[in-house]
Amino acid sequence: MANLKEVRTRITSVKSTMQITSAMKMVAAAKLRKAQNAVTTMRPYAAKLQEIMQDLSASLEDSNENVFTTARQPEKVLFITITSNRGLCGAFNVNVVKKAVRQIDEQFASQQEKGNISFFCVGKKGADILKSRGYEIKEKETAIFDKLNFENVVPLAEKLMQEYAKGKYDKIILVYNQFKNAAVQVLQTEQFLPIVESAGDETIQKEHKHADYIFEPGKKEIITELIPKSLKIQFYKALLDSFAAEHGARMTAMHQATDNATELLKDLKLTYNKARQAAITNEILEIVSGAEALKG
Repeated sequence: MANLKEVRTRITSVKSTMQITSAMKMVAAAKLRKAQNAVTTMRPYAAKLQEIMQDLSASLEDSNENVFTTARQPEKVLFITITSNRGLCGAFNVNVVKKAVRQIDEQFASQQEKGNISFFCVGKKGADILKSRGYEIKEKETAIFDKLNFENVVPLAEKLMQEYAKGKYDKIILVYNQFKNAAVQVLQTEQFLPIVESAGDETIQKEHKHADYIFEPGKKEIITELIPKSLKIQFYKALLDSFAAEHGARMTAMHQATDNATELLKDLKLTYNKARQAAITNEILEIVSGAEALKG
């Protein structure tokens, strides 16, 4: 039977931990509501703009009309992993890294052997995990989540677009957690550059390719304005999704931790009561034994 003092110390420790996890759950829930509103508001606009962009790129007679629609042999590939700056959110960050590494092993093994795979880590935890596994981090961005808005995201998106346009990378891929609800995050892998046509019904794709588009003021002007804007929106939406998913994952993890602490506290109290009862019983037996000895 455990020592009473040890059990009391453990009970105090578990109670303290439970208070912390419960407080963190409430904080994450409050942040989640704001982040969820932001991403659900952005999604319809981003989806429609991306659809228009994909239709426009499909209508181009020559894919070389715009550098962002030009597919090149993927010799140099950049993976953008979007994770969090803080932990205590379950497997949220590890899953993103695993997804990226799995795709590299399956699709870009030859590029990896040549050292042509680069990582751009948005979020401290993803960079730490990759570094611990021996991967080289080309660049890291951690301050973006301190004030996540479109104005702060634009320079980062423009930098990536410029690097692709200059040929530094032949393919840029986003890996992040998409927010579904507070308890569910869906891992997503999206090709950021070059722009790909929507993978939908073949009939719809044919209709898109043969659609009679009327361009006003002109195709070149629309391509110049719409495609870069759509890419910035796509990148911003991925960050919003990951930010909301992070708070959902943390809220769920802290909820489970609080429940586990509650169950552990019940077990410890039961153990404490049993130990105390055993101690009392032993004392009674000693008194009775002493009284019987005196009678003899």
